[in-house]
Amino acid sequence: MLMNKIFQITKDAGYTLSGMSDEQRNTVLNRVADAIVANASMLLEANGRDLERMEQDNPLYDRLQLTQSRLENIAADMRNVARLGSPLGKITNAHTLENGLFLRRVSVPFGVIGVIYEARPNVSFDVFSLCFKSGNACILKGGKDAECSNQAIISLIKQVLADEGVNPDVVNMLPVTHEATAEMLNAVGYIDLCIPRGGKKLIEFVRDNARVPVIETGAGVVHTYFDKDGDLEKGKAIIDNAKTRRVSVCNALDCLLVHSSRLDDLKELLSPMMGRVHFYADSRAAAHLNSAILCDDDDSSVYGREWMDYKLSIKTVDSVDDALAHIRHYSSGHSEAIITESKETAEKFQQQVDAACVYVNAPTSFTDGAQFGLGAEIGISTQKLGPRGPMALMEMTTYKWLIDGNGQTRA
Repeated sequence: MLMNKIFQITKDAGYTLSGMSDEQRNTVLNRVADAIVANASMLLEANGRDLERMEQDNPLYDRLQLTQSRLENIAADMRNVARLGSPLGKITNAHTLENGLFLRRVSVPFGVIGVIYEARPNVSFDVFSLCFKSGNACILKGGKDAECSNQAIISLIKQVLADEGVNPDVVNMLPVTHEATAEMLNAVGYIDLCIPRGGKKLIEFVRDNARVPVIETGAGVVHTYFDKDGDLEKGKAIIDNAKTRRVSVCNALDCLLVHSSRLDDLKELLSPMMGRVHFYADSRAAAHLNSAILCDDDDSSVYGREWMDYKLSIKTVDSVDDALAHIRHYSSGHSEAIITESKETAEKFQQQVDAACVYVNAPTSFTDGAQFGLGAEIGISTQKLGPRGPMALMEMTTYKWLIDGNGQTRA
């Protein structure tokens, strides 16, 4: 099928969503959640075919892998989305002019949302649930690494839609070719919004080549600063969780900044991850570790890197101001954290760090739409114009003005 044909049938199918009630949408989402659990073996078998083509030491392997537990969590997230209130029809401004015109600004769907992503088959479910709940049709463009998984997922969703009397073309998957990506980015008149979800290269390519509107979901170069007033036990748990919970996700810790007065605690601070994580440290920090790869203080290949692996950069700083300066230079604006018992230092850090999510005494692993109580997410936006941080239901809407009159005319 030609790309324009896919774009057209998705757009046409999207119009049918406006006539659905939120209750009907919720029923469909719950049916899909049930189908995920009931068809777990089929989904895992398809995912297994993708995993066979990837080396297990590839950082993307963990992102690609589905498990029984992960499928159950995906189904639970979909049910959570169904339980949330509808983002549609929200009146965000209402007033009457002197001439009697009554104006309301009301939230409405974008129409058709296109999402480009890499080896993350769970994204197919997340995007569908958020788009469907918010009244949007969606066109998905997954990577070749997850081709079998995505085909199985979309087939399952379409079957549930058909069984529930909903046009299955409200969700469509494009081929994994580069040509399909190019046509998606140029689908003016068909796609109302495009969201890239992946690494830095993918996001830059989409931003530089798209003719349709784009919201960037940025790569994460994530820091945690252990302050001179940081609690050692809190720090051990927070840093370990931020780094090792899932190393391949965008909220994983990449660089630890440690106050010079706490270098004697560094080995104990990192003890939960010893033997699992490779450390890349400046000379002052390396002197306090048995094994660390020594690097220059300004090595951008170390300090400006999203590792997506069991690797951690470590940099010594002499003050919170030094930590802030380092973050300003290397941060991608995703998530940053401080560990401190000083209220004054914590407030300064949160005030001056320019990122979508800024934590005090908590790991950056919480940067996630579901963890924020949003049900799920399409991505983490690091841009400042429009959505910022986890993009969930409300971020999948735009608005229009409704104006009621009674024969008024303009002079």
